[in-house]
Amino acid sequence: MRATVAYFSMEIGLDAAIPTYSGGLGILAGDTIRSAADMGINMVAVTLLQRYGYFHQKLDSTGWQTEEPSGWPVKDFLQEIPVNFSVSIEDRKVDLRVWRYIVKGIKGHEIPVYFLDADSEGNSVLDRSLTHYLYGGDLYYRLCQDLILGIGGVRALRALGYSDIRRFHMNEGHSSLLVIELLRELAEKHNGNYVNESVLGMLHEMCVFTTHTPVPAGHDQFPMHMARQVLQKYETFRQLEDRICCNSVLNMTYLALNNSYYINGVAKKHQETSQKMFADFNIHSITNGVHLATWASEAWQRLFDKYVPGWREDNTSIRCIISLDKDKIWQAHQQSKAMLLDYINETAEPDFDYDTLTIGFARRATQYKRPDLLFHDLDKLNRIADSCGKLQLIFAGKAHPHDQIGKELIQKIHRIKTRLSGNIKLVYLNEYNITFAQRMVAGVDLWLNTPRAPLEASGTSGMKAAVNGVPSISILDGWWIEGCIEGVTGWAIGDSVDSEQAMDIDTRDANFLYSKLENIIMPLYYDNKNGYIEVMRQAVSYNASYFNTERMLSQYITKAYFR
Repeated sequence: MRATVAYFSMEIGLDAAIPTYSGGLGILAGDTIRSAADMGINMVAVTLLQRYGYFHQKLDSTGWQTEEPSGWPVKDFLQEIPVNFSVSIEDRKVDLRVWRYIVKGIKGHEIPVYFLDADSEGNSVLDRSLTHYLYGGDLYYRLCQDLILGIGGVRALRALGYSDIRRFHMNEGHSSLLVIELLRELAEKHNGNYVNESVLGMLHEMCVFTTHTPVPAGHDQFPMHMARQVLQKYETFRQLEDRICCNSVLNMTYLALNNSYYINGVAKKHQETSQKMFADFNIHSITNGVHLATWASEAWQRLFDKYVPGWREDNTSIRCIISLDKDKIWQAHQQSKAMLLDYINETAEPDFDYDTLTIGFARRATQYKRPDLLFHDLDKLNRIADSCGKLQLIFAGKAHPHDQIGKELIQKIHRIKTRLSGNIKLVYLNEYNITFAQRMVAGVDLWLNTPRAPLEASGTSGMKAAVNGVPSISILDGWWIEGCIEGVTGWAIGDSVDSEQAMDIDTRDANFLYSKLENIIMPLYYDNKNGYIEVMRQAVSYNASYFNTERMLSQYITKAYFR
């Protein structure tokens, strides 16, 4: 088996029916692998099976979220590969199984994605459950999962015959225990089981690390006593404990940082934020992208096929849409909007119409993303709708099961419905997934993003919207600092100011948002349709042609993989 790059990610979003993703990190991983297949990159990917997925979201009549396991028929989608290998957890031997999913590129190149599975008959009930839930359980459960992904992932690749991998790409810190296994291999080969500076140098050249968030919840940390207990069988961990652990904590992010020759954030602003967080390391930036063929609606794909032949092989060519007739842009958009609103009218709200400005907001429901910012001043929002034109608001997104504030935000938005003007319709949709995301980013007229800066590392939902000619109105954070040309590709909410530098930032940002809606966006949409279509056309031409995973992977190739 041959592969030059091994891509490790705790979650990978490949199909809505394979619920092994929770949000942006997993969707990005899936898009990355699709583009790697399209580009013919010799890559292999490793993740966990997660038999019961993330969770099914249920919203009751009050808008309160509950969760149910999202089991799925593994054998319908994956092929089990008969290999024998195991890992040690504490003093227990845990046998692992491997399942394979093939991602095929536009020219037939295949990239295998290997799913690691601890649900094997010889293991204890506890150990069999370790690959059941994405981000489930307590700290012990999470550490065991990280061990299986990192150490087990390397062992799986060796058992499968991958012996010539040049780069191990850690997509976030969950997989960083792979360095423990790589060090063991290098020490055995070059230095008789002893890890010295030479071995560490060789390891350093093999590893690439991408950090995805400045939010603490995205950086796994485990108490030292737990790490010693779980990793007691790993000599390389005991040898390096003083170097890879600090303040009595095993920090997975620092483990990756200390052992990678190339480290990057996922947007230029995120690189600056990460450099402040990790001042002892040289942080680079590669801005995220999206896989155009996955996120373009059927109507837009037909349009691209007719007027931009070869766009799947050359995403940059999308820029020529700038000269396409506006009527064709509007027709593709209205077809996409009809698909979205037909679905909503059939399943959720029976009275959404096709001529009303429709705003979409969909992402993980958590406090720093501020899903309620649009409702900061309901009197003002109602007045704008009454004076400038009707609004339709489509919200979606899951809160982590342990995020009480996130659940309360969903419920708050659900309850706001009764306090809105008759000119505003609002729906919070249940069970947001890949399939509905594809409908939503293509079918709304305007994409809303309201994180508290500088906590949005990148944000790719607005990129997906741009593929379908949907402009964004967003806080200047993450990718939008690079993608926003005011009034050309969309609109900014406020200035690029870190949250700690401004007083009452929610009120400030809400007022910016209301002002843009009332004075610019709604008059443009309702009174100057050609002007609005021009913004749509420019969003595709300027943003979709650049913020894609083809460009992103080209940068990984030249900066990280084959430097």
